[in-house]
Amino acid sequence: MDVTERKLFEDALHKEKESAQITLQSIGDGVITTDAKCRIEYLNPVAEQLTGWRLEHAQGRMIDEIFRSFHEETCEPLENPLAVAIRRTRAIKSVRPTLLIRRDGNELYIESCASPIRDGSGEVSGGVLVFHDVSESRELNRKLSYHASHDILTGLVNRHEFEARLERALKSARAREASYALCHIDLDQFKIINDNCGHSAGDALLGQVGALLKSKIRWRDTLARLGGDEFGVLLESCTLEEAVRNAESLREAIRNYKFVWEERTFRLGASIGVVPISPDNEDVAALISAADSACAAAKEGGRNRIYSFQENDIDLMRRRREMQWAARINNALEDGRFEIFRQIIHPLQQQHTGLHYELLLRMRDEAGKIVTPDQFIAAAERYGLTSNIDRWMVEHALRWLVSEADEREKLEMCSINLSGQSLGDDKFLPFVIDHFHRSGIDASKICFEITETAAIASFSQANRFIHALKELGCRFALDDFGTGLSSFGYLKHFPVDFLKIDGSFVKEILRDPIDREMVRSINEIGHLTGKQTIAEFAENGEIIEMLRSLGVDYAQGYGIDTPQRVLRAAI
Repeated sequence: MDVTERKLFEDALHKEKESAQITLQSIGDGVITTDAKCRIEYLNPVAEQLTGWRLEHAQGRMIDEIFRSFHEETCEPLENPLAVAIRRTRAIKSVRPTLLIRRDGNELYIESCASPIRDGSGEVSGGVLVFHDVSESRELNRKLSYHASHDILTGLVNRHEFEARLERALKSARAREASYALCHIDLDQFKIINDNCGHSAGDALLGQVGALLKSKIRWRDTLARLGGDEFGVLLESCTLEEAVRNAESLREAIRNYKFVWEERTFRLGASIGVVPISPDNEDVAALISAADSACAAAKEGGRNRIYSFQENDIDLMRRRREMQWAARINNALEDGRFEIFRQIIHPLQQQHTGLHYELLLRMRDEAGKIVTPDQFIAAAERYGLTSNIDRWMVEHALRWLVSEADEREKLEMCSINLSGQSLGDDKFLPFVIDHFHRSGIDASKICFEITETAAIASFSQANRFIHALKELGCRFALDDFGTGLSSFGYLKHFPVDFLKIDGSFVKEILRDPIDREMVRSINEIGHLTGKQTIAEFAENGEIIEMLRSLGVDYAQGYGIDTPQRVLRAAI
């Protein structure tokens, strides 16, 4: 009989089988095939390598014996994916890595896909499991995830991850599922150690303090490094009273800790703000702001202590407003929303041909309304922004005088206020000198006003600043004089040209004999030390006449002149 066609089919089938074998042996995935009862029929070389079983030893065994898989996190045994695929008669693909235990007991992580095999009639006759090793990529992803959520220096949770956990805690608190509290920790002596021993010592200290704090919190709480020398603790299932006790335990641990660096021993302290997480909290930003404000209150209260947030806390509300003002000040500087006004300083004892006035700073808010310094200057001082404001004022005041030729001709003296922070800023003096050189303005026409309290607080810096600018020809006034406790004792050491008598004495001078004598005394001491005097808050003609009779040289106030704008905002 003719068997040519049959021979051709056999050759084609053999060729296809050979091709399939070569393919299974050369691909990078492990392949296991079984019969309908999940007994092993075939393993390719990769499957042998991954499972640790040779084909001849695996054949006929149940797949559960060869391919043992477990949950990647809980390590609970999982039903074999091929058995599931055969039972459900459809393909099953893993949605996450699976832990595979090899024959020798070693572990690796795999991803798999299992499918049933059907015969010519459509019945399931077996199955095929395809899998590959993802251990390396999983470890890389784990490291990337870890670095994205942890601080490299301390190994603690970082700020981004901490805020994410705070968000979850806030949602839980709103659902009344649990109670939480937030602690904000700031190390008190960190800057001293960092400055004296270097950044390596500072880094070592942060790592050790992080480990110390972690050993003191409960397993369910979260400790994070928020940045610099600041740490945060999220306390779970914790009332405010319990949170304060926990915070006290952390503060005490830090206080008792000794940091040793190059045979030098340092003691630390910590200021801690404690805030309950309640359904009333607006959001995570408001929560962190409240904790930061509470920590700042602890610092202001003497450091190395705990401040617990209370609703309607006036001090914390003030600090939070100042934090908001700090952001608004920065925005105003960037947007050009500052303006300059001037107010005449009038001579009382003899007439002058030129103009003498003080330049006053004003800010426009987001709605375009004028904001006076008394509303934002405290926030600027607290958050170190007054030096930036002073830079803006000096630059724009000199630029305005350059642009106004008539103004320069009539000008006898122009007063500009400076803050204590600017006196302590090493870069501010070169900035002022550079702008004098650029502008070409006659320095003798500029008088810088420095408050008495700032001058006393920064005595050496103030003296150096004054002497340097006096060499250019600038003059100086001691502002708000009379409010400091050491006014007369320090007066002889300051080479200033004017004393500005504080307005708190001047405004009641007609009715209060003590205020009147204070003005008389300050005026006489000023003249004895070769200085001229300027009285603030000269609000009416009667006060002006009284000041004239006391021998005060100049008066300034609404009785003389109302402030007039000379430089508009850029908006």
